[in-house]
Amino acid sequence: MLIDTHCHLDKLDLTPYNGDVNGAIDAAAKAGVKQLLSISVNLDDMDDIIGFTDRQGVYASCGVHPLHKEGLLTSEDRLIDLAQHDKIIAIGETGLDYFYEKDSALHEKQRTSFVHHLKAAGKLGLPVIIHTRDAKADTMQLIREHSNPNSAGVLHCFTEDYAMAKAAVDENYLISISGIVTFKTALELKETVKKLPLDSLIVETDSPYLAPVPYRGKKNEPQYVANVAQYVADLKGIRYEALLEATAANFHRVFSKVDPEQTILFANG
Repeated sequence: MLIDTHCHLDKLDLTPYNGDVNGAIDAAAKAGVKQLLSISVNLDDMDDIIGFTDRQGVYASCGVHPLHKEGLLTSEDRLIDLAQHDKIIAIGETGLDYFYEKDSALHEKQRTSFVHHLKAAGKLGLPVIIHTRDAKADTMQLIREHSNPNSAGVLHCFTEDYAMAKAAVDENYLISISGIVTFKTALELKETVKKLPLDSLIVETDSPYLAPVPYRGKKNEPQYVANVAQYVADLKGIRYEALLEATAANFHRVFSKVDPEQTILFANG
């Protein structure tokens, strides 16, 4: 089963679909995508995010991206309330980003918000979706201190080194691979993918960002997760179908609120 485990449906360029998100979802289904996880980066947009889940096979998360300065959390309450919705299956995206944010005072606010996400996810038994950039030590320290290893989560759009990936896998986390792996310059990431066990991997688009080759430079879409999956399968030296089977099993193991039988149906039959 092909799954786009991380996309931002509320941020897609819908011009090719006359402004209708259902067109982008149908295009993904035509490419073989059976399920989508639409990711929250800002709790103010949750009505839209939840609205997408009216489609069968489309799920959502709730969380605040570390670079969303105005919305960084100071408690778990709203996350816990939002996560009562049947189709909200994860907490995040959250985490730490010291690459784009250089202010140490804001780093502390990121850490506080991250901890609240980890605690909420632990209380709810839901996986947490983590963005981490140039913050390896702090990310792993907070995971070890505050994450629930039984529900764990995923390091999404992974670009750090193998040592961090292995440390996260040891904490029961999945490593999610985006279109970056197809870039010529992503040599270290390619080697990391080769080294990681198959049962630790999932694939994503992070659309509308980071379109894989041959679409690099264009707006990304959930349908292009097929290209990411094919590339990862080639790196691992396995059949495409075997990669899909393994990554779907990994996703459903960790994102346990998802019903594997509930797949995307075309909007227009």
